Amino acid sequence: MAQSSAATVDAWMAEADPARAPVLAKVREIAVKHFGPAAERMSYGMPAYVRPGDAAPVFAFNSQKQYISLYVSPRAHALHAEALKGLDAGKSCIRFRKPEQIDLALVDRLLATSAALSPVTPGSGG
Repeated sequence: MAQSSAATVDAWMAEADPARAPVLAKVREIAVKHFGPAAERMSYGMPAYVRPGDAAPVFAFNSQKQYISLYVSPRAHALHAEALKGLDAGKSCIRFRKPEQIDLALVDRLLATSAALSPVTPGSGG
């Protein structure tokens, strides 16, 4: 799906690859659990979650051609560096080639941490 033109997360989910849809729905459920439904929006063609007081999304996910990507706050990513070892991960992106590789318990911990972090204001360096 790469970058979708869907206007809502519901529309984006309806476009999702049926083989990936169940895990994407679970990731979305975890995000809504931690950030609330009002935090959900589309950003850069993917589902994203923005908390009050934050300048940018603190979490987003996408279904790319070759993998599912999770975009987590670099601050939360750093706090869970040990758990992320061995995964295909950059500074804030975690990529999974197969839906069954996604550790939903780890996603839950990452998003719980992200939800608890203090907001980042523009120019504060993140």
